[in-house]
Amino acid sequence: MHVGVDIGGTFTDLVLSQDGQLIVHKLLSTPHNPAEAMLAGLATLTADKLNQLTQVAHGSTVATNAILERKGARIALLTSQGFKDVLAIGRQNRPDLYALQPKLPPPLIPPDACFDVPERLDHRGDVLVPLDMQALDTVLDQIAQLNVDAVAVCFLYSYINPDHEQMVRQRIIERGLLADWQVALSSDVLPEFREYERASTVALEAYVRPLMVRYVDDLVNRLPDTTKLHVMKSDGGVMSADQVRQGAVNTALSGPAAGVLGAFHLAKLSGYDQIITLDMGGTSTDVALCAGKLPLSPERTIDDLPLRVRVLDIETIGAGGGSIARVDAGGALRVGPESAGADPGPIVYGRGGQQVTVSDANALLGRLDNDHFLGGRMSLDLDAALGAFSELASQLNMGIGETAQGVIDVANVNIDRAVRRVSVARGHDPRQFTLVAFGGAGPLHACEVADRLQMPRVLIPRYPGVLCALGLLVADIVVDISRPVLARASRTLIARLRALQAEMLAEGREMLLQQGVREEAIQFMMQLDMRYQGQAHELTIPFGKQVLQTFHQAHEQAYGHALHDRPVEIVNMRLQVVGITDQPDFNPRPLGDSSPEPAYIGSKSTPAGQSDLAMYQREKLHPGAQIDGPALIFQLDSTTFVAEGWRATVDAYEAITLERG
Repeated sequence: MHVGVDIGGTFTDLVLSQDGQLIVHKLLSTPHNPAEAMLAGLATLTADKLNQLTQVAHGSTVATNAILERKGARIALLTSQGFKDVLAIGRQNRPDLYALQPKLPPPLIPPDACFDVPERLDHRGDVLVPLDMQALDTVLDQIAQLNVDAVAVCFLYSYINPDHEQMVRQRIIERGLLADWQVALSSDVLPEFREYERASTVALEAYVRPLMVRYVDDLVNRLPDTTKLHVMKSDGGVMSADQVRQGAVNTALSGPAAGVLGAFHLAKLSGYDQIITLDMGGTSTDVALCAGKLPLSPERTIDDLPLRVRVLDIETIGAGGGSIARVDAGGALRVGPESAGADPGPIVYGRGGQQVTVSDANALLGRLDNDHFLGGRMSLDLDAALGAFSELASQLNMGIGETAQGVIDVANVNIDRAVRRVSVARGHDPRQFTLVAFGGAGPLHACEVADRLQMPRVLIPRYPGVLCALGLLVADIVVDISRPVLARASRTLIARLRALQAEMLAEGREMLLQQGVREEAIQFMMQLDMRYQGQAHELTIPFGKQVLQTFHQAHEQAYGHALHDRPVEIVNMRLQVVGITDQPDFNPRPLGDSSPEPAYIGSKSTPAGQSDLAMYQREKLHPGAQIDGPALIFQLDSTTFVAEGWRATVDAYEAITLERG
């Protein structure tokens, strides 16, 4: 019995896989303690028989929220002498180029918690100045007075020689100041060059590690001893609960990763591998472009802080069902990024919400139905939403129906811009991609977003509202290992890297075996970060035969040209070790006739006076059934809106394909 759990800003989603069957569950999140909704959902799904759970895969926003809200652990930074201001100085980038007095975000660690000690290595890792242990003890005395939860250590060239950093950790443990896991070393977290990015990443690791360890330990203690807990990483893989003690920062952007993973997995089953994902939840919308593979990026920023870990390349905007609509000082309608969240939530939820949201607009347009919302378990307060919209409509001097549609249109424009940033801005034509829409609100907006982008079709997975939780069930265990190289490519260097490859493969294999992965389920992918001499950034290519030729081809594809006569440098060597997990089986069903009649449950007029909408129950739609819009398709976890002029067809995997009729 395996369960995937995704905790969102508004709802907590769960998918149970047992004996080839999938069972979904959805309940309101508990922001004060996210674990409460998760455990309550697990109890409901298992009928209070938690001891039957074999594995729980969990997507967490604990690290993300801690960074965005600046509510992480109290930490200190220890650097080489003369470099304690590395986080404050940064790259000297100006967020607003023409601002005479630019406002820079405060560093993650305040200056009075940043310390340096005498020590120095050269670029080969040889010791120039030994670590001054007496000075270190003096600094540790000062750190002890701060009562910190963790310490981040980042010395110059420690990515080549980690001895000094390891001596610091050992000294902290000997003095009883902190436990082993409370000391984050840059040589462990990110053994790569670029001092500022390495310092920022290890600082973020120390900042979120105590919170994540407490959170995960609490979950482990409340789950049966026989249940394995896996946590989602930002790169679309999962890691064991124990690994959080070494790599908590890898969860910092894991929230939307499971959705992209699940969407790509199911879209390939339906015959589409060129997709753009649209994950619209209660608080935000996440979009990603998958051109035949998952879009991995070596670095992202979170709250303007560099985070150099492998992440899925996802664009996030503040546009969700709970996004608040308002009239600005110039009389224009604005939607988001502020959100009503789960508490109090949209007005129609009847939980005390007072501000008009996108969900309220969908309800007044009839796209959220009182008898079928959340499977009929949650009633909607349409009268309250209608009253609030009357006030907003009067401010805009428009009718209620026009105002509700206007709120939807503004939200869709925001989504349109996000999709263009991951497609058109990077040389991709969205008309050549399929839009895969999911999340609680994604299927409500998909047709109109696709219309704006002239995309040919939309794919709605079988369980769109809980696809992130489903993605957790198809996620593999992933471990990333890197080694610095920083040398000009040559036959001699390639031969040396072949020897290094064997060492890294043995290390990665052992790490997965410790997480309970079977030997035959382990796969490896070796890569190189390469660049032309003089360039500042690298391209990552497979480490196989004809490495230089492969790099030239990759550079030409990315930038439109290749410099065959310029020397090439190898910067890093990377190994991704994948442990294939047991995944649910998705078996196709035979196609039947095109009649949707067994699923038809009537039609409705809308409170805002729009045209009638035909209504269907998704559970009763068989493969091959077709529906012409305008129509609504209800299910527990989401509602699909088939716009006028569009036709919905159910495929063999029970996904709905929407195409213009």
